[in-house]
Amino acid sequence: MFLLWQRLRKNPLAVAGGVMVLLLFLVALFAPVLAPYEPDYIDRYHILEPPSREHLLGTDDIGRDVLSRMLYGARVSLAVGFVAVAIATVVGIAVGSLAGYYGGLIDRLLMRFVDIMLSIPSLFLILSVIAFVGASIWNIMVVIGLTSWMGVARLVRAEFLSLKQREFVLAARALGASDLRIILRHMLPNALAPVIVNAVLMVASAVLVESSLSFLGLGVQPPQPSWGNILTAGKANIEIAWWLSLFPGLAILITVLSYNLLGEGLRDALDPRLWQSR
Repeated sequence: MFLLWQRLRKNPLAVAGGVMVLLLFLVALFAPVLAPYEPDYIDRYHILEPPSREHLLGTDDIGRDVLSRMLYGARVSLAVGFVAVAIATVVGIAVGSLAGYYGGLIDRLLMRFVDIMLSIPSLFLILSVIAFVGASIWNIMVVIGLTSWMGVARLVRAEFLSLKQREFVLAARALGASDLRIILRHMLPNALAPVIVNAVLMVASAVLVESSLSFLGLGVQPPQPSWGNILTAGKANIEIAWWLSLFPGLAILITVLSYNLLGEGLRDALDPRLWQSR
């Protein structure tokens, strides 16, 4: 871990991304303390008010404080990102490890299923599933996770294909270790580095998907705040209430950029070939 930090801190963009990710996590965690108002509090005397002393980021079309709703919306966006990525990572590791370890018919069947899933546009697949199961935060988490595991499966399969002929795997098999023990104790820990990097990058994608769904009205439903449904109110009043589009848009931009910078930095820090060449 210390060596990872030593490498990571040499990349100022990755450090900046990590600091922003930490700040976003703290903001989401302490939203009830930081928010000046309850997210559903309606100030009927200040409807569509621009940023002011009473409402630092203005109010929306029914008088709710935009700053408070964005702070609580950070909880929703980040929760969806983490849970969806956790689901996708678990499913992808399971499929990829089975395909890479056993090979043959199992590998061909699983990889053809992955190819079929990848051939379907992910956003349209998510929209179709949400239309059937209904829009709620838990449904969105599960649906995004179950439609985003294919890249993880391919990554884990590639790692397992290179690992299963290594000496330590052959030695474990010669000593009579079970397939499950070899996969979980010997191969999977050695394949986790690229999976961790991919998971960090996937959080950014999950935040974007959740925001897109909420913007379209198929994600988190009002009055529960999310950055996407705040943008929906901004679209309806874009000519007279610029702050409703600007601030949640910046929040999404900064969040996605931060996770991408951190993920790219982790990829470089965990790549031994890069550091051996220096």
